[in-house]
Amino acid sequence: MKIPVVKHLCETYSLEEITLAEEQLAEGEVPSIQIEGEDEGEQLTHAFAAKYILERVAEGQEFKAALREFTQKVRTSIS
Repeated sequence: MKIPVVKHLCETYSLEEITLAEEQLAEGEVPSIQIEGEDEGEQLTHAFAAKYILERVAEGQEFKAALREFTQKVRTSIS
């Protein structure tokens, strides 16, 4: 997962666009938006991260706090 890619997605696309792209990737389809990544798995991870963050922002959380929360969850799951 590359944080700059996730930030770009959050700044460029709406939650609806990212959700659709996530569903398309999960179904093995080409996403309707451009998502950087070495493979479909990394692209899906970026879409999932951006969706998670934008959902938290919609609930009133600051962007940086939502991003930090997601990255902490990833670190915890890896350890």
